[in-house]
Amino acid sequence: MGGWAFQWQFSRVNDYERIARVIEYLDEHYTEQPDLAALAAHIGLSPFHFHRLFVAWAGVTPKDFIQCLTLNHAKELLRHGENVLDAALDVGLSGSGRLHDLCIHIEAASPGELKSGGAGCEIQFGFAQTPFGEWLVAESARGICHVSFVEEGASATALTALCEAWPEAQLTRDDSMAARLASIVFDDARLPGSRPALRTFVRGTGFQVRVWRALLQVPSGALVSYGRLAALLGHRKAARAAGAAVGQNPLAVLIPCHRVIRSTGIVGEYHWGRTRKRAMLAWEARPLVVANHGFVPDGL
Repeated sequence: MGGWAFQWQFSRVNDYERIARVIEYLDEHYTEQPDLAALAAHIGLSPFHFHRLFVAWAGVTPKDFIQCLTLNHAKELLRHGENVLDAALDVGLSGSGRLHDLCIHIEAASPGELKSGGAGCEIQFGFAQTPFGEWLVAESARGICHVSFVEEGASATALTALCEAWPEAQLTRDDSMAARLASIVFDDARLPGSRPALRTFVRGTGFQVRVWRALLQVPSGALVSYGRLAALLGHRKAARAAGAAVGQNPLAVLIPCHRVIRSTGIVGEYHWGRTRKRAMLAWEARPLVVANHGFVPDGL
């Protein structure tokens, strides 16, 4: 898939918005093991159409997805004496994920560029749909410099944040560029050898850039705590500072801050929404659960 062919299964209503409502419902009711009819009724669809929509978005049945969200495999590891974090890490590291890893090269801005606010810089930006809702992405000659998810009806707010980040830059809209980059990042059919390298251009302190580069070492499908992330930097006591740097990540998905969890194993918050973070982790973890449990999705 490429270019405008990347429009996926997206209909007049963004599929992710519907699926997000189901995930929020499951967060509160997963112990009840809601059936297909209950999930479909929650978003106002027939069971048939809901099942088809869910499989088109996630590639698995709702029943399979519930397995991912409830971390059944992690609980099984806990019963064998592993602590919560190690259990989560074992689940994540036991296979490949659905959000493909890309070769991301981070180029950091110089002190002068940090102060300039993008003066003399031409930046193309655009909006496009992804499996996790709309995103806003911007690219300069130096590389991709801004990626954020956009809440429904909040395009103007997202664009304002981009303008505030690059107040002196010349901005030009190009939605085809945004769709092209989305097709590269989210194309499930792309083979490892065919994934192009992506250049990014970030502005941050030296410590922040080191944290963002360390996040690139966390593979798709894996999880890492703030403490372990700090240890990767050689500063075991800097978990709080590492967490602050994670929260300032300017490139959603490309720098995978959604893979950072608390030391207790709790998913925690996410700049672009806790529900979206859970959806992304479940999307990545789905093949792992199937592989580790050995079951084949058989409908709900």
